Amino acid sequence: MTTTVPTLDLTADPVELTAALVDVPSVSGDEAMLADALEHALRTQAPHLEVVRSGAAVLARTHLGRARRVLLAGHTDTVPIADNVPSRREGDLLYGCGTSDMKSGDAVFAHLAATLTEPRHDLTLVFYDCEEIEATRNGLGRIERELPDWLRADLAILGEPTGGAVEAGCQGTLRVEIRTQGRRAHSARSWLGDNAVHHAADVLARLNAYTARDVDIDGCVYREGLQAVRIAGGVAGNVVPDECVVTVNFRFAPDRDAEAAQAHVREVFDGYDLTVTDLSPGALPGLAAPAAREFLAATGTTAQAKYGWTDVSRFAALGIPAINYGPGDPNLAHTREEHVDTRAITGCTDVLWRFLA
Repeated sequence: MTTTVPTLDLTADPVELTAALVDVPSVSGDEAMLADALEHALRTQAPHLEVVRSGAAVLARTHLGRARRVLLAGHTDTVPIADNVPSRREGDLLYGCGTSDMKSGDAVFAHLAATLTEPRHDLTLVFYDCEEIEATRNGLGRIERELPDWLRADLAILGEPTGGAVEAGCQGTLRVEIRTQGRRAHSARSWLGDNAVHHAADVLARLNAYTARDVDIDGCVYREGLQAVRIAGGVAGNVVPDECVVTVNFRFAPDRDAEAAQAHVREVFDGYDLTVTDLSPGALPGLAAPAAREFLAATGTTAQAKYGWTDVSRFAALGIPAINYGPGDPNLAHTREEHVDTRAITGCTDVLWRFLA
């Protein structure tokens, strides 16, 4: 059976384009239909762009010979729909899955790609898949392996939801499991056992006494955090447990690399065996780069630290300054009531137009 590709008008108001993108479901791993629609729209409405396809990702770029290249990147996938598609409008608010994270940012970028035919910087557009799930499936990783030339730029702007603020760099994230051991016994004769859950009290005490750093980098203050995010232990309601696992998450400032972050957590929990289950380095702000300074000037604001991990880290690892800038509200991402203020969409479009045109 032939599936009709949805029609997108990239020259339309970015608010209307956001609604159109939301109305094409694209839960992680199922972005092909939206990718088809974006690819068709870019090929037919933006003849000044070179367009290629990579799996469920769509890439486009100019070749104008400008001194600098700016890359605009946005993921097209969403978390599972929660009865919030199709989109709906209430006054200045547009509701729907992905409105905030991050189809409003995608709409701004796609609109600029089609309508800005003579930008003062060369442009690369990357609409990629599978950002909301495990990192091994992230479309940017595939593009980096298969089409590395497409990720070269003097500045990368990710349309992640920031409420129209400029969020520079990002925190790194590290998860470890800390195991405490004991000896099983019948709980009626508990003195014959050794309770592993009770031994976890020392781990929690160290966390409770921990003092996190605030780190100022290029005027952006990154707050670190070390938190227990899960405790698992126990065999049955009448058994003294012989093992307990405390999962700890460390959100670290980007002045620490991955090795330094691990070394710090091992120091905090000296005497315990740690198993690293997840590790993604952070990204430095990169605000000294000329293109980044130009963009900040166009916004008329100052940058602030990004609390959380985003794909700016991937660009930082490639030596490309990268920032987060999008109209969505990060606090609304992944919620049933997810929505975006349409005035923020218009404002972000105006700022990027000033910067690029």
